[in-house]
Amino acid sequence: MTQLSILLHPDPRLKKVCTQVTNIDDSIKKLCLDMIDTMYKYSGVGLAAPQVGILKRVVVMDCSEEGEKNPIILINPEIVWSSEENTKFEEGCLSIPEIREEIQRPSVVQVKFTDINGILEESNFEGLWSTCIQHEIDHLNGKLFIDYLGPIKRSFITKKMKKYKKDINKK
Repeated sequence: MTQLSILLHPDPRLKKVCTQVTNIDDSIKKLCLDMIDTMYKYSGVGLAAPQVGILKRVVVMDCSEEGEKNPIILINPEIVWSSEENTKFEEGCLSIPEIREEIQRPSVVQVKFTDINGILEESNFEGLWSTCIQHEIDHLNGKLFIDYLGPIKRSFITKKMKKYKKDINKK
């Protein structure tokens, strides 16, 4: 498999709404497997296609216990129900490294999606899995977790990321 490059905020592609996958062909299957490898390489628990520059509605995640691997591929995921009860998790993002902020989201969500074999599925996610899928679906809709923060904090993080990108480009 190929490990892909992850786009860093602020990159305009991270703010774009992704298009539906209409055909799960070999290129989509390869993308999914490459995204899983990339997610593991960077020690992430989730990765959305726009984070690797592909504006398609594809997400991979693995919130399994440490040492276990149980990746899930979700194509065209859509939240069809969410609980009224909320949970706060400290979220991070591979596109915004070294930044973590507490974000409040519904505790449980029901998600409709297509798997890599083209089978339509529906699953409930709770705990970290729930936070992760909501975070990744946000990516598909051009939204980052920092968009839930106030404008001053969001601006500070964006400035910090611009400096971070400049610093890594010097290396």
